[in-house]
Amino acid sequence: MKRVLIITYYWPPSGGSGVQRWLKASKYLSMYGWEPVIYTPLNPDVNSIDPSLEADIRADIKVIKRKITEPYKFYKILSGKKKGEKIEANIISSDGGGFLKKLSMHIRGNWFIPDPRVWWVRPSVRFLSGLIKEGERFDAVVSTGPPHSMHLIAQALHKKFNIPHLADFRDPWTKIFYFKHLGLSASSLKKHQTLERGVLSCADKVVVVSDKMKEEFSTGEYAEFAGKVEVVTNGFDPDDFSTEKRPALKEIKERIDRECEGKFVIVHTGLLPKSADPDLLWPVLGKMVTENSEFASRLKIVTMGQTDSCVAEEIKASGLESYYTQYGYVPHLESIGWQMRANVLLLPLRKEKESAAILTGKFYEYIACKGEIFAFGPVNGDLGRILKETGRGKMAEFDDGEAIEAIMRGFVKDYCSAVSKPAAEGSEMGSAEAGNNSAVEKYSRVKTTEQLAKLLDEISRK
Repeated sequence: MKRVLIITYYWPPSGGSGVQRWLKASKYLSMYGWEPVIYTPLNPDVNSIDPSLEADIRADIKVIKRKITEPYKFYKILSGKKKGEKIEANIISSDGGGFLKKLSMHIRGNWFIPDPRVWWVRPSVRFLSGLIKEGERFDAVVSTGPPHSMHLIAQALHKKFNIPHLADFRDPWTKIFYFKHLGLSASSLKKHQTLERGVLSCADKVVVVSDKMKEEFSTGEYAEFAGKVEVVTNGFDPDDFSTEKRPALKEIKERIDRECEGKFVIVHTGLLPKSADPDLLWPVLGKMVTENSEFASRLKIVTMGQTDSCVAEEIKASGLESYYTQYGYVPHLESIGWQMRANVLLLPLRKEKESAAILTGKFYEYIACKGEIFAFGPVNGDLGRILKETGRGKMAEFDDGEAIEAIMRGFVKDYCSAVSKPAAEGSEMGSAEAGNNSAVEKYSRVKTTEQLAKLLDEISRK
C-alpha cells in the first residue's frame, strides 16, 4: 500500500469545518490503496473542540503531533482577552470593529505571512526531514490550507526529497474575500503573491473545491497552472447520517424529534457572522407569524455555532424572539441531528463578490438531509448551480426581498399542505426522496476520496 503524508492544521479534537475534509478522506483512503499518515499540531489555537470527531480516526492511522508556537497571545493582549479565552473564528472580516481589531488585522496580514502558523514551517521541515532520512517512506505529500503555511512545509519536502506534492486549497489564498480587508502594504502583498505562485508552480497537482475556484487558479495571471488544477468538492459522510452506525445519533435524533414535534423548524449550523446575516428574512418571518396563527404556533428557529449578536437583535426586532433558540457550539453529531430534523436549512454565504466561488462544507451535509435548503448569495455562483443540479433547495440574493419572501412562503405552503394530508397520502415537507438522489450521491465522501486517490496515483507515478 502506498503511503501519503497529510499535513493539516485541523485535526480532532479540533472542531469546526476545517477538520472534516481530510479526517473523512483518511477514513476512506485505504479503500483505494493509500495509507494516510497525519502530521498536525499538538497544541493548535482553535475556536472549538469536538472530541466526538475522534471516533472517525481509524485505529491503524499514524498521527504525528508536534508542538506549535503561535503569536495569538499578542492578539489576545491587544483585544483584552484572557490567556485561556478562545479567539473568535471571524476576526478577519468586513464587519468593521474598533481600533484594536483593525490593528490586529494589520499585524496579522503584514507581520505573519502567509498566516500566524508560519513559525511552524521551519521546525516541521526539520522534523519531517529527519523522519525521512531515518527511513520513513512517503509516496506523496498532501498539504491542506488554510492555513497556507501547511503548503510551505510540503513544498520544502517536495524540493528536498522529490516527493510528489498535492496542494489542497479548501479556500483561496490571495483571492479569498477577506484578503482585501487585511490592510496589506505593497511589499506584504507581493510576498503573499510570491509564496502563492511558488506553491502553485512546484506542486504536482493543485486541488480546489469549486469550479469558480478552479477558474480563478487557471486563468489570467494563473493561466500557466491550468493543467494541474483539479476540482474535488467537499462532501458528506453517509455514516454521519446512519443511526445504525452512529447509535448516539439515534438518541440525539429522538430527543430533537420530541422537542420539535409538530414544529416547522428553521435551522442554521456553523459560523453566522454579520457579513452573512440574511437580514431581510427575519421581517418576512415576522410578518408571516402575525398573519397566520397556525404557522406562529409551529415556527421554531434554531442556530448553533458562533452567531453574531446582530442576528439575535434583528430576530427580536422582527417579533421572533420567542421562536428563537441559539445553542452556541455543539458536537458534530448534535449538529447533524438538527440538520436531519430541519424543514428549512439556512445557508447564507458572505455579502462579498468572492462568494460566487464558495461552497461551504456544511452545504454537502445539508444536501444529505431531508429539509429544503434556503441559500443566500450570488444565484449564478457555484452554490446556485449545485442546488439546481441536486434539486435540494432555492437561492436568493441577499437584497432581493421579493424573492426571499416568495421562497419562504412557498416552503411554508408546501409544509402546510403536507401536514394537512392524511398519513397515508403524504408526510411532512422535505421527504428523504426529495431532489435528485443520483446527483446527491456523487458528493459522498467515499466518492470524493476516490477522486483524491486517483490524483495521488497520478502524481506518484511520475
